[in-house]
Amino acid sequence: MKGVKASVSAVPRSGLGGGQGGGKSSGRLSASGVGRPKGRFTQHRRLDRLREILARHPRGLTLYELADALNVTTRTMRRYLKEVEREYDLDSQSAKGGGALLWKIRAGEMPRKVELRRTQAYALLAARRLFEPMRGSALFEEIDLAVNKLLAFAQRPGRGPNAGLADARLEDRFLYLPFAPKNYGERTEELDDLFQAVSDLRPLTLAYRSLGKREEERITIHPYALVLHRDSVYCVGLHVDRGEIRTLVLDRMRDTQCAITERFTLPDDFKIDDYFQGELGVWKSEKRHRVVIDFDAQGAEYIRMRKIHSSQKLASIAGGGVRLTMSVGNLNPVVSWVLEWGPRARVVEPSELAERVKTELEQALAAYGGARRPRQRRGVAR
Repeated sequence: MKGVKASVSAVPRSGLGGGQGGGKSSGRLSASGVGRPKGRFTQHRRLDRLREILARHPRGLTLYELADALNVTTRTMRRYLKEVEREYDLDSQSAKGGGALLWKIRAGEMPRKVELRRTQAYALLAARRLFEPMRGSALFEEIDLAVNKLLAFAQRPGRGPNAGLADARLEDRFLYLPFAPKNYGERTEELDDLFQAVSDLRPLTLAYRSLGKREEERITIHPYALVLHRDSVYCVGLHVDRGEIRTLVLDRMRDTQCAITERFTLPDDFKIDDYFQGELGVWKSEKRHRVVIDFDAQGAEYIRMRKIHSSQKLASIAGGGVRLTMSVGNLNPVVSWVLEWGPRARVVEPSELAERVKTELEQALAAYGGARRPRQRRGVAR
């Protein structure tokens, strides 16, 4: 596989034609049919399309040609060009003969190609199922487009020792399997708006129902990061009205609206790792808890193979078991995590965690009619 490379362009091979669908529609078409098209088509996707068109036409296009390609007004196109100028240096030069200005990306700013070896392509393909929960969204379509390019390259016959192995189908045998795949098919608009807000640093207004509450509240957030954990989509961001950083789950978001002209500044000291508790999820608390859990020999075998938390320490205990010690900021995810281990795990400290786990077990047992004592054999003393 050595020496085999692919040139994966950052710009798809597409002509000047109209745009594609994706994102939530707002606004109306004008009488001439120019304006925001029907269907899911976010500003984020249109800006991507504009970058593609400019990259495909290095000699430049007029404002009217660009507006026609995206089916928008020239006024809207001027605003889009300003957005693109945040990323690339643009030139505007008069056409020969004193014609209209031609807009183009300056030569030194053209998107560059990425060189990949076949092994690198397979490594990236292995993680493609990670994005399955996003299927149906504009974000998934973009990822899928890149995946298909990688797939086309990976399936070419190899050279040297790998000659003729195009049908080895390694892409189907080297892959990531989701923990518990969700279906966000009915949340694609919210997902697209959330991704646009995160990537462009734009405020996001939405209806949100917090856990344990029946009523929704209308809130505005500055979404700092988007996180996929156990195939659920989370957002870590600033709750503007409360002035505090919150962790929100996509499942409880509704009626999202991404700001078009407003932006926020990402704090210099923001690090997603400060809100991520390893396998225990996206949680944060100012209070730290020293957690100690004993696992029996069977559980110890699995614990030693996993990195549960960055602060974890393992120590052998009697019977072939292991003691896990770690410092976490929030006990909520630890409770459910301990319960997953059943009789393999026992909380040593803190007592608060032990009581919460015990309560959950008692309530679960009550749902099955309470505890049952083992049957006593006749003639056998106990």
